[in-house]
Amino acid sequence: MTEIPEHLLKRAQQAREKAGADTGGEAASGAEPGGGESGGAESGGAASAEESRIPAHLLERSKAARAKGGDAGGEGGGEGGGGGVAVADKVGQVVTAAPGGGGVPVGAGPGGHTQRLLTVVKSGSIQEVKATPVDKVHTWPHLLAAEFVASLACLVFTFLFSIWVNAPLLELANDNFTPNPSKAPWYFMGLQELLAWFHPMIAGVTIPGVALIVLIFAPYIDRNPSNKPEDRKFATSLMTVHLMFWAVLTIVGSFFRGPGFNFVLPWTDGLFFHL
Repeated sequence: MTEIPEHLLKRAQQAREKAGADTGGEAASGAEPGGGESGGAESGGAASAEESRIPAHLLERSKAARAKGGDAGGEGGGEGGGGGVAVADKVGQVVTAAPGGGGVPVGAGPGGHTQRLLTVVKSGSIQEVKATPVDKVHTWPHLLAAEFVASLACLVFTFLFSIWVNAPLLELANDNFTPNPSKAPWYFMGLQELLAWFHPMIAGVTIPGVALIVLIFAPYIDRNPSNKPEDRKFATSLMTVHLMFWAVLTIVGSFFRGPGFNFVLPWTDGLFFHL
């Protein structure tokens, strides 16, 4: 719930204290003979009107409605021959009781429900000024700075790898001599390993084509907006199977294939692999 402002609480407290003081003054003046009661009520009403924070045009409208309601109440009392409180037909119309009913003004609405004007609040804008926070960051500097650091790390790794790992160029290819085993570069060893197990149409076209098509449609199949691995189980499993499939084929073709592209154990028959 919304907390009530402090100035409204103070104003309500002052109104309650003032109402209690007016009630005590009216009771004291009612005990005096003559017209002291009506004079006290009028003076209290004038003082309350002066100290009120209600705009002047609303006060004038209330006085006019009170006078009109007093005339209607007097006629009704003369015809009915009895006192009582009259009920207004319109919302917010103020009427007075007939003579003998106490002379207390009552604001009545539909069904006889009384209403009271507490304060006039200045209308304000209902449009939200602040934007709703979202879980996003700008491309610069958050993304581009991280990518720049990652590219520098890859460059340093490649530079150090070229210094410490000996990978010289071999002699020129001899058309009259075919090496045994004849192996493709390491990034094609997965496809060469598939050729040892399946027909060239299946190993060279069907399986790689299906793998590429699945990777192309993966973002449209898994549309989960979350970046957390526990919320992306399907995408994580699909990519893991894809990487492990080609990694196993590349390792087997590189280290476990010997002369004649037969299966060998590298720790027994030697390593038939060159960078």
